[in-house]
Amino acid sequence: MRKLAYALCFCAATAMANSQVSVASNTLMRLPTSASVLHLDRLEVADQATLLIPPSVTELHIGQLLMGRDARIGVAPSDQPLRIEVLDADVADGAWISAKGAAGTYNHPATPGREIRVKMHKLTVESLTLDVRGGRGRPGYAGLDGAHGQPGGCTWGSASAGYDGQDGSDGHPGAPGGKVILEVPNEVAQEKLQVLLDGGAGGEAGSAGKAGRGGAAKDCWLYGVKGAPDGSPGKPGRPGSAGPDGDLQVLRF
Repeated sequence: MRKLAYALCFCAATAMANSQVSVASNTLMRLPTSASVLHLDRLEVADQATLLIPPSVTELHIGQLLMGRDARIGVAPSDQPLRIEVLDADVADGAWISAKGAAGTYNHPATPGREIRVKMHKLTVESLTLDVRGGRGRPGYAGLDGAHGQPGGCTWGSASAGYDGQDGSDGHPGAPGGKVILEVPNEVAQEKLQVLLDGGAGGEAGSAGKAGRGGAAKDCWLYGVKGAPDGSPGKPGRPGSAGPDGDLQVLRF
């Protein structure tokens, strides 16, 4: 039984070896694998198609890569670097390889652009963009609104003042841009390659809590009860700072 389990694991890790993957125009496909190392004889991402690479993949070896006009290869965020090696690539205008970090949420912090190393032994390209920008920072929390005061009563006295709204919290810093090592032949023109390394924008500031209304006035038979003042609104938080830019190293051979 144990030998069978090992055999199944080995098959899963090598299921896409010596294979071909094709993504049709205007469609999206995720590589159906949990293996960390993939070997593809041929990968074609047609015009305006998108291929998603799961976070488990750390090495992708491709014999022939064809990317159509405005084709996309999206790389999921991960702490592990990704190495992409291509023997022969033909890339049309507007193609992207995106390894951007994920934006922060109230439950999860922003993630940095993924570290990638791309080596293309032969490259025919119209334009190619590598995007490893960091994710936008986690937003600040909104301040709670102040509670309303109690109205005056003819038998229980004066109205109470409204409560102050809470201050919003500050947005969190953006995540750093990723690190890129790009290896291409000497004859590939630099202007055909673009790398986006910006750190993520800072998180939005938390909004201020509203002031609570003061208790209302009350006209009574023998006397009147004055209304109470409103509370003060809170202060908004401050936007988060932008994350640091990533790093690019270009190697020619």
